[in-house]
Amino acid sequence: MRKTFVIALLAAHLAAPLPAPAAVTYRAGEGWSAEPPEGEAAARAKSAADQMLKSEEYERAGDTKKALDSYRYLLKKWPRTQVAPRAQLKIATLSEKTGDLNRAFDAYGQYISKYQHGDDFDLAVESQFRIARLFLDGRKQKMLGLVPITVAPSRAQEMFEQIVKNAPFSKIAPQAQFNIGRALEKQGKTPEAIAAYQAVLIKYPGDPVAADAQYQIGYIHFQDSRSSADRSSANKAREAFDDFATKYPESEKIAQAKDNLKLLSGRESRGNLDIAKFYDKQKNYRAACIYYSDVLKLQPGTPDAETAQKRIDELKNLVGEDALRSAPERAETGKRASEHRRLQAKVDAASRPDYVGPPVVVPDEVAPDKSPKLRTTPGEIGPVPAVEPPLPKQ
Repeated sequence: MRKTFVIALLAAHLAAPLPAPAAVTYRAGEGWSAEPPEGEAAARAKSAADQMLKSEEYERAGDTKKALDSYRYLLKKWPRTQVAPRAQLKIATLSEKTGDLNRAFDAYGQYISKYQHGDDFDLAVESQFRIARLFLDGRKQKMLGLVPITVAPSRAQEMFEQIVKNAPFSKIAPQAQFNIGRALEKQGKTPEAIAAYQAVLIKYPGDPVAADAQYQIGYIHFQDSRSSADRSSANKAREAFDDFATKYPESEKIAQAKDNLKLLSGRESRGNLDIAKFYDKQKNYRAACIYYSDVLKLQPGTPDAETAQKRIDELKNLVGEDALRSAPERAETGKRASEHRRLQAKVDAASRPDYVGPPVVVPDEVAPDKSPKLRTTPGEIGPVPAVEPPLPKQ
């Protein structure tokens, strides 16, 4: 009896009509969306103004789905009316309110591209920037209101790039360009990130965010120098931080930049000290002395500098100061010694009791010219003297 009842109940449930599934449609600039089932769609009015009133009624009543459907119908039916820009903005704001940030961003983008002279142009750009920042920070979002996902920085990069492209002269554009660099950094694309920060300096040099871009260029090279033995990254970091300190001395990051420069100098000094000790151990005292001297230049007054100076003094006593000089220094020393000897010889000669001074040189115009002169006029040419024949041999 019970088995028969269960079968009958199941048959009745299967025979009952199923609710109509929601249709999923795609709209350019808005993405995919679930449409309400047939019979639940928003009412259609006969004019754009009436449709706007109905849409706002749905919104005030808290029926966001019907409000969105009504605003979309208005845009599709009357895209060039005066209320169309407002409807487009409503679609964007309601999508953002429900947490569908991907669709909201695209809807704001539609407003920016279609209504560049609209009253809410700046509001749409700022809203896009706000959403892009949320994506950059890695906030979990809902796609189609169903599945939570963690957004990759690449999506944030695309958003900021769209803002710069569609509104390059807006007040938000410099910050958007800067955040392109941040998004690229998060993806590990440091050369591209540096290029993005340099674009800030080129396109928006007068904006306050330019200081942050200059600092970030130095910081990327600074981080690279910590994991690389190549000194080029350290040199680039030092150059970028020096430029930052020179151009933006009032920045709140100036203290950190100076600390980074000290760390760079200390790291290079420590590297020079290690190299000096290596050559010292190999008994290549001349090379060791060169690197000990670099430590003195980079970090005067530090414990490392004291260690370097002490060892230089020990090496001078051990092998002699001349042995520690490089070949050019020894050559220069030899030239100075030779010149010193020459000058000393002149002093010695002048101090002799029989010295009467340097020889007097008579100028050519005063001294008689005893050299033969070439005869060039007829009066100067005399008869050729006769030559007597030789006497015959006896």
